[in-house]
Amino acid sequence: MQRLQHNMFDHADVRIHYVTAGMSPRDGQDVRTMVLLHGWPQTWWEWRHIIEPLRADGWFVVAPDYRGAGGSSKPQAGYDKITMAKDIKALLDHLGARKRITVVSHDLGMQVGYAFAALFPEDIDRLVVMEAPIAGTTGMESVATTKFSQAKLWHFHLHGAAGNVAEMLICGNEFAYLRSFYLRLCANPDAISIADAERYVADYTAPGAMRAGLELFRAFEQDAEDNRRILTEKGKLKMPVLGLGGTASFFLPIAEQMLLEVAEKVTVRPIEDCGHWIAEEQPERLLQQLREFVSETGGR
Repeated sequence: MQRLQHNMFDHADVRIHYVTAGMSPRDGQDVRTMVLLHGWPQTWWEWRHIIEPLRADGWFVVAPDYRGAGGSSKPQAGYDKITMAKDIKALLDHLGARKRITVVSHDLGMQVGYAFAALFPEDIDRLVVMEAPIAGTTGMESVATTKFSQAKLWHFHLHGAAGNVAEMLICGNEFAYLRSFYLRLCANPDAISIADAERYVADYTAPGAMRAGLELFRAFEQDAEDNRRILTEKGKLKMPVLGLGGTASFFLPIAEQMLLEVAEKVTVRPIEDCGHWIAEEQPERLLQQLREFVSETGGR
């Protein structure tokens, strides 16, 4: 962790906190960039086990807290994934990373990663997505209707409700509520320690943070409209797409059909002995899959 650099970037209505490791594209023309987009209720800390190995592999690693999370500001609006993807685009342009980008995205960060790839396909060499449905697809519909997915993802309905009902129910019980997700959706209960959970909860109990996190869910209807429109206008993603899911989670049964709705070159692979929190439950297996995918898709 000693090689990590923490910085802030101001863009439009938001200040983005981000972590970097490795030589930046401004220091060398042949530098390749890997962007790590965290999920909910997490921050850049989700990637703590893999940032240094990726840097050692020669990547310029960028792990932002997306708007509303962690050290980033919590504006009132802009939690549709198109706006959030534009935040990431502005950050990468600021860092000089306009080409040779691999995006690795998890949970609701996966929805931002997909939006980024759909909006800026010329920037991306490959896209890795993990453990979330994409709004506007049949995969999203199946999450809402299948019994298995409902048992795992019932909170989509609570968090997406209009008004501040979710905030009122969670208030005063933040640690117990958030930690229930880390435990219930995992195959390895020790992967997110008490100290890690306390770190996440401290971030999500900062002023405005819980509201901002829930706004990501409330934007799903807008996200679905945006995704269908962009798919009609631009067609499916052309870059290679890798879907990774834990064998003890909900994602693998819906992944291939869902990703083929929006991408032409799709590979889906399991992470064994793993639940939803892949980067924390099985970081070595995740690194292996990332390295193999990069090698298979040109190694750049």
